[in-house]
Amino acid sequence: MDQTAEEKMVRERIRKKVNEVSSVSQSLLSPVQDHINFTLQKAYFKCAYECFDRTRTHAEISRCAESCSVPITNSQNHFDNEMSVFQERLNRSLVVCQDKFESAKLKKTRNEAVNDLEHCINQTVDEAVKTLPNLVTRMKKALSITD
Repeated sequence: MDQTAEEKMVRERIRKKVNEVSSVSQSLLSPVQDHINFTLQKAYFKCAYECFDRTRTHAEISRCAESCSVPITNSQNHFDNEMSVFQERLNRSLVVCQDKFESAKLKKTRNEAVNDLEHCINQTVDEAVKTLPNLVTRMKKALSITD
């Protein structure tokens, strides 16, 4: 097998491995996102509905409806922040793999460097996936989600 065919195969395996993080995170985080999108959203609409009372002024209705949105906004912000930190960590680790690859190309054969890159990415993805259950547990606790 020629070098470019081997590299294409490795690139495809790397792409699949990186996509694994997305797949696993979507699966594990689905209950958290459902809680935000359905449970909290439903509570928001019920709360906001109660704000519309003919005895209230327009400003009072607006303040009331705005206060109803606080739990969902806070929860979504918490979710987004946690995921941002997770993604930043993963990206930094992948950059380290890329840096190691660039350095290895100078010292080793291209195939050895590519294999080292694949190994580094596999380890990085595996480590990231291992952190997801704790991340989900932490988010569920912060958002008061019971299983």
